[in-house]
Amino acid sequence: MATNEYCANKQECKTTQFWLLLGLGGLIVLSALYAFFTLEHHGHVLTGMNNQVVWGLPHVFAVLLIVAASGVLNIASIGSVFGKSVYKARAPLSGMLALAMLSGGLAVLVLDLGRPDRLIVAMTYYNFKSIFAWNMIFYNGFFAIVGLYLLTLMDRKMNAWSKPVGFVAFLWRLGLTTATGSIFGFIAARSGYNSALMAPMFIVMSFGYGLAVFMVVQSAMYYWNDQLLDVNVRRRMKNLLAVFVGASLYFTIVFHLTNLYFAKQWEYERFILLDGGIYTTTFWVGQIILGGIVPLILLFIPRSGGAGSGKTERICFCFLAPLLVVLGGLAQMYVTIIGGQAFPMPLFPGHEVSSTFYDGVVASYSPSKWEWMLGIGGVGIAFLLTVIAVRVFKFMPHDDFEELKMRRATD
Repeated sequence: MATNEYCANKQECKTTQFWLLLGLGGLIVLSALYAFFTLEHHGHVLTGMNNQVVWGLPHVFAVLLIVAASGVLNIASIGSVFGKSVYKARAPLSGMLALAMLSGGLAVLVLDLGRPDRLIVAMTYYNFKSIFAWNMIFYNGFFAIVGLYLLTLMDRKMNAWSKPVGFVAFLWRLGLTTATGSIFGFIAARSGYNSALMAPMFIVMSFGYGLAVFMVVQSAMYYWNDQLLDVNVRRRMKNLLAVFVGASLYFTIVFHLTNLYFAKQWEYERFILLDGGIYTTTFWVGQIILGGIVPLILLFIPRSGGAGSGKTERICFCFLAPLLVVLGGLAQMYVTIIGGQAFPMPLFPGHEVSSTFYDGVVASYSPSKWEWMLGIGGVGIAFLLTVIAVRVFKFMPHDDFEELKMRRATD
């Protein structure tokens, strides 16, 4: 009797916590809607954006959410396409997070159209010479394919189709991330953008950001349900995240070394690496140290994620290290998007030009409260959709511990 009463009280407590989370997410989304209609009515004059920096802080949040949405689907691909049972149990949660984060990211970008009704034009009329048009195709296709993929994963009658549909989803998400990175790689006028490395670098970084988001959400779900993630699963995911973080650092180094090889890029590299003020600080402290080196140290703490690891080690591995990777991703997007625009464009290479219109001057940019509200609102939309979906549907990963024991014995 005491046990039943305890369980009933416990369930009531969880219901209360659910409504609190729902209320928190709702407040964030409502504040974003307020910011949206305020900016839609008064215009971008209320933001910190100007004629030089036309993509502001909301775009930083939006691109991070879109890239991470593509990367988080990689968990499902490892399970369905490559047959790894540890990740297959997490495929439904992976697909749901991908849809939620893409929804949040695209919602932020609607303001960039000037008027919300222009979204209909963007979805129905395509200029195939524009990389933005190709991205619209990939975004719409992502919703359809991942939605179908989720259906094959959660409906037993359609389980036989999960692998082929999962393979299509895997290829599609690679195309989506390639197109997103190419938005910047194809802009030849910007010294910080024009590079063929942008597309593969965005793909590699999406792996790390997506897995990090997944690990944070998974940790919260296990904590919510008073469960402990299996040691072997923690170890596998820890090692995989470390590989992705290391690969992201490698591509960052290659990107900047490639720029340093060309004399025309020296000024931009000096701006980002040495003399860029907030952009230099964000690059070294946010992207490299907090988003790369510190997570690697936390992930390779002796016995972290292994048998007998303590609560502190589990927190470092399951929550803190992935959270730092996500924050490092935010810093990376800020440096790439804002820093790339702040650096002056060489309008006439090889010649000195002077006028009254900021030629050769580093553009100033300071995000307004409206931009913060709108950007965080995208995260709030993804958070709200995730909270509702996890509550309504069965997205909690369930591992086959007998199979895990057999695999552990053969490792």
